[in-house]
Amino acid sequence: MFKYLKNDLPASIVVFFVALPLCLGIALASGAPLFSGLIAGIIGGVIVGALSGSQIGVSGPAAGLAAIVLTAITALGGFENFLLAVVLGGVIQLALGFLKAGIIGYYFPSSVIKGMLTGIGIIIIFKQIPHFFGYDADPEGDFAFLQVDGENTFSELANAVNFISPGATLIAVIALAILLLWSNVLSKKGKIFQLVQGPLVAVAVGILYYILTQNTEFAISQEHLVSVPVPDSVDSFIGQFAFPNFGAITRADVWLTAFTIALVASLETLLCVEATDKLDPDKRVTPTNRELLAQGTGNIISGLIGGLPITQVIVRSSANIQSGGKSKMSAIIHGLFLLISVILIPNLLNKIPLSVLASILLIVGYKLAKPSTFKAMWNAGWKQFVPFIVTVVGIFFIDLLWGIGLGLAVGIVVILIKSYQNSHFLHIEDQSNGKHRIKMTFAEEVTFFNKGAILKELDSLPRDTYLEIDVRKTRYLDNDIIEILDDFAFKAKERNIDIKLISERGVIENPESFIQFFKLRPKSA
Repeated sequence: MFKYLKNDLPASIVVFFVALPLCLGIALASGAPLFSGLIAGIIGGVIVGALSGSQIGVSGPAAGLAAIVLTAITALGGFENFLLAVVLGGVIQLALGFLKAGIIGYYFPSSVIKGMLTGIGIIIIFKQIPHFFGYDADPEGDFAFLQVDGENTFSELANAVNFISPGATLIAVIALAILLLWSNVLSKKGKIFQLVQGPLVAVAVGILYYILTQNTEFAISQEHLVSVPVPDSVDSFIGQFAFPNFGAITRADVWLTAFTIALVASLETLLCVEATDKLDPDKRVTPTNRELLAQGTGNIISGLIGGLPITQVIVRSSANIQSGGKSKMSAIIHGLFLLISVILIPNLLNKIPLSVLASILLIVGYKLAKPSTFKAMWNAGWKQFVPFIVTVVGIFFIDLLWGIGLGLAVGIVVILIKSYQNSHFLHIEDQSNGKHRIKMTFAEEVTFFNKGAILKELDSLPRDTYLEIDVRKTRYLDNDIIEILDDFAFKAKERNIDIKLISERGVIENPESFIQFFKLRPKSA
């Protein structure tokens, strides 16, 4: 687990600075105590990070649950009753994990997952622009189009123009310049610039700026800084923890909230797992049922000590990947940083300008929503682009689950248009004679509905196998399946699996890129 510590430690620092304002902001947007967001971030990092099978996913409080939490706290008559629902929701997630419900995550097309990543990236950019200019009326972590401050995403931008804070804007520009210089120039100059991450330097410069510019024209006021609760004694620190009211366990509304939390948190987690695996440079596959067990355990513990519900979250996970995180140690260490910092240095954390953290998040958002992604999806054809763009628009204007649902619905319609009375199955033939020799014959039409079955078969292949893939009869091969084959070709080399691709254009031994092959393949073939 410590093999990649040189990669994971710098990445964990970046994730820490991304997670800190989001933990606080999501708690504020949820109408919960600020400390409850920090508890969820710590548990999501340390506990869920340790139990999860995901090597680069990071868990914590999720913006997508903020509206549910805000409504539930009031409806259930208090925060302690809500905490009981969080605990019960965790128990339900454990049951879903044992029932192997994690397979649901395999049935979302890649166009929708890419739309999810892009949509969240666009939201981050639009939401962080006001903070960048020192307009902090809407809390960090409020990702909804209709905001808790009564504005919407667009009107907030208009307001930010009228309330620009010179000091906050100046240090935000300096921080952004540091980040760009670090990633594009200095990181290539020496190992020290890879070990010490740009965000750490930007935050340090931000703290120094705040201290040196007090009582000047470019000073930053308190409302533009991070606001971590600062206990004045051990007793007051312990007093920040809250505990569930188990006396309400027989109430139907508590159980209804628990099922809602379990289902929404599980679905968001599975979607994030799918997205995170796509971003993983090493193409590792997260065991989804184990992830549900880890999330369930995390939510039980979080609810027991006063924390918000936990899911795997793409903002922190993508920041981890972008910063070079390689194993689950980066998630665990970021959780430890959260714990240590809120105990030992809360006053120092409260000197960090929010505009500096906005600069870090702007970089994260841009990398999720690069213009090249839109171009690639457009070039992939309307069957990929339409579900993608519907997902992006739905996530931006409604919320994550609605956007995913709309994208999935459109994706299914596209498949139904393409799929008439043809077989959708994979024929597997074991021709072993001494050495493992497997032949897979693909049907006329293979869609993303077959993704789970094909992925399972490929992952179950033993080492030292000779695999024949016959696509001569295949008229339509979904982009998701091509991506699976391409990822498998990458991993096959490590498992000493030789691949022979048989197509109408001939035979190819160990193709380097399935994506390139099928891109050049005639559409009608």
